[in-house]
Amino acid sequence: MSALALILVQRGYSVSGSDQRDSKRVQNLASAGIQIFTNQTSSNIRAIFQNRTTPPLVVVSSAIPKNNPELIAAQKAHLDILHRADLLGALIQQQESIAIAGTHGKTTTSTIITTLLHEAGQDPTAVIGGLIPCFNSNGHIGQGRLLIAEADESDGSLVKFKPSLGLITNLELDHTDHYPNIDSLISTMKRFSEGCKIVLANYDCQNLKDNINASVWWSVKTSIEVEFAGLPIELNGNQSIANYYEKGKLIDQIQIPIPGLHNLSNAIGALAACRLEGVPFQKLKPCLQHLKSPGRRFEFRGLWEGRQIVDDYAHHPSEIHATLEMARLIINSNEGILPKKSNRIFAVFQPHRYSRTKKFLNEFAIALGGADYILLAPIYPAGEDPIEGINSNCLALRLKNLHPNLNISVANNFDEVLSYIKENSLTNDLILAMGAGNINCLWDYLNYKNNNQVNSSKSIAA
Repeated sequence: MSALALILVQRGYSVSGSDQRDSKRVQNLASAGIQIFTNQTSSNIRAIFQNRTTPPLVVVSSAIPKNNPELIAAQKAHLDILHRADLLGALIQQQESIAIAGTHGKTTTSTIITTLLHEAGQDPTAVIGGLIPCFNSNGHIGQGRLLIAEADESDGSLVKFKPSLGLITNLELDHTDHYPNIDSLISTMKRFSEGCKIVLANYDCQNLKDNINASVWWSVKTSIEVEFAGLPIELNGNQSIANYYEKGKLIDQIQIPIPGLHNLSNAIGALAACRLEGVPFQKLKPCLQHLKSPGRRFEFRGLWEGRQIVDDYAHHPSEIHATLEMARLIINSNEGILPKKSNRIFAVFQPHRYSRTKKFLNEFAIALGGADYILLAPIYPAGEDPIEGINSNCLALRLKNLHPNLNISVANNFDEVLSYIKENSLTNDLILAMGAGNINCLWDYLNYKNNNQVNSSKSIAA
């Protein structure tokens, strides 16, 4: 939503919005000239009408409940109301576009494509879910011919997008609050792919191979039967070195300055998208050195009492596995993207949604076994009602059954998260905060508590 607001105001529209929680992103929107309401009441709709001769268009996301006062006021005023996907779909169809879909890696792949095109002088417009380092924003209005959009599958609305090029990173069951089974998700992704002029997909994902009729494939495992490939030569904590192929022919050796095999796959998919858009490889190769992960993707936040604090958005078992594998690669390497050497992975995981935790309880327990110490925060509900018997304690029990020698703690709130970190973490630990909820506040919370700037009565709700 914030990226859409930013692009619209940059295109000359008058934009207003509301957010009940202040943040740097909200402050940036206000600085861009967007009228921000800090609460959500019916009076906001009346205020927007003032000094305007035409009624406003109201845009909502799936996160807005039907009883939202602003939404009710807009309905009573007979205003046109669009879903976020309708607005993004209109932008996608206004120009040549690349839409990036898939269960994992959408934000990273979108960011890599945007960065490569930016560094190659293409000046793309971008609407992405995470912060793009080269723009320090999740939205950018460019003067080039291409628009890069992250196509979120969580509510099924991506079927409204009709891009020139659709890129699909992988396909695995998630968002179990919306999709009852994998077949339902596959059906949605098929509909998305059928709306794309060209489909570029990951050959290494069996679900994609079995179900999606892609025009072009990429792989990091084989250069046969795919149009683009990046076969790893060396994977370390600092970068990935690979041989790059097009249509089975070795083109050159490349270096991706973001570690992890999953990030190499994201980069090859992004490189393939840029090549399909006609950007020469020799122009793209020097741009690879500028690649950085988007915000909240293994993001180093700082040093706290000798411990490195890293924030990551991982909230699905496969994402947790990939993130912990990357953390282990960094710890075991002589070089890494972090400023100092760490000895252990102290993982702080905040499960996201009761429905996801229930569906993947065993898978979460398996994936989290890649850490040296596990600290579980309470489940972040994301608007869901609790499910009886589903909580962080039941996840801890499953972890203990699968990994009896693993140290596991369960916190009831953020104050206890801090206490467990102080009591059980060690100097030179890598403290890895994972989750899609407010666990990203951990770094700020640690420092506020250390400086006595927050008392327990104002603790961040977990």
